[in-house]
Amino acid sequence: PNVTDKRFPGNPTRSYRSGKPVRVVRELEGWTGHSPESVQAMREGLAELRREGHDEIID
Repeated sequence: PNVTDKRFPGNPTRSYRSGKPVRVVRELEGWTGHSPESVQAMREGLAELRREGHDEIID
């Protein structure tokens, strides 16, 4: 999501910024990802947004 739009000037959530390197503390095990059908539906939805000129997700 775009958290740096006009509602949130200056990126107050500091998303995508880090003053220090990220340290991996453990590996996530047993996570079930999205089904291939769900992933395809998401990709199709994003493709439709691009076709309409709205390829920016504002959440």
